[in-house]
Amino acid sequence: MTRRQRVAENLNSALHHLLGTHPGTYLIGEDVADPYGGAFKVTRGLSDRFPDRVLSSPLSEGGIAGVGAGLALAGNRSVVEMMFSDFAALAFDPLLNFAAKSVSMYGRRVPMSMVVRCPTGGNRGYGPTHSQSLQKHFLGIPSLHLREVSPFHDNRRVLTAMLDREEPGVLFEDKVLYTRAMYQAGVVDDLFRYEVLADPSETARVFAPDCGPPDWIVLAPGGLTERAVTALRTLLLEEEITCELLVPSQLYPFDSKALLPVLSRADRICVMEDSTADGTWGELLAQQLHEELWSRLARPVLPLSAEPSIVPTAAHLEHGVLLQPSTIHRAIVEATK
Repeated sequence: MTRRQRVAENLNSALHHLLGTHPGTYLIGEDVADPYGGAFKVTRGLSDRFPDRVLSSPLSEGGIAGVGAGLALAGNRSVVEMMFSDFAALAFDPLLNFAAKSVSMYGRRVPMSMVVRCPTGGNRGYGPTHSQSLQKHFLGIPSLHLREVSPFHDNRRVLTAMLDREEPGVLFEDKVLYTRAMYQAGVVDDLFRYEVLADPSETARVFAPDCGPPDWIVLAPGGLTERAVTALRTLLLEEEITCELLVPSQLYPFDSKALLPVLSRADRICVMEDSTADGTWGELLAQQLHEELWSRLARPVLPLSAEPSIVPTAAHLEHGVLLQPSTIHRAIVEATK
């Protein structure tokens, strides 16, 4: 039996493809070169194969984001790795004031093919400064698009699409996913199947065949996939509540209208994310869906997010702050009554 490719291996393969296909592509980050190959080994083997274009840097998130933007401005393609996405805050200024604005502030459109990879999220005991989900802080910036890695989306396609867009983008990569296997052939497990829809966000739809129209549609980014599927399983088997899960590849811009035919199959919708509440992707989406679907929904869109807290190091405290299958299960059961 052939072992399924893990998410980190899929990312590594995608980077090998990009650097091998486009001679003007550069990869920059802290300790990305061999033998270390990055903190999560996503860049393993790349510097041996492309020694002049895979560049290890000192601790300098703002600096490497600026270098990546400069390379893109000069007509190259750049992939910048933040060792931990928490420190992407240090790269916020070059992304906001240089990379994103360079697309349109010179009197003509300037292609800026640049991706900033951000290992993100908790549930690994890394504590307050290495576990955050900062997606919400990068929303709403013109010409800056956001994507999130998932086990449903091949990263060769994702990274190629981001660079071909010719605008800077941020790719959030939940650290827990790195060791998880990619789904393939439309199969999630013995209970659920999936398909990737043709909407602009390339949303993966997870469903239980032969269950009919769902009671709930649940939208969640890729890092929540495993926890969401676990919750969907217990909701179906223990409560007879049927849910479908939608996992978009692209978070921003997000075209909710393209998903209306799918969303209209249920009269209850839940949007969940790992960020803390207020000013988030989930709240923006809930607002859009409220405007589009309110006349036919049985209740307001249910938002679920992390507790308003730092992410603790101790496992039992971290477990209580971040969304878990049990909290998702409990919230949907309560909202179904």
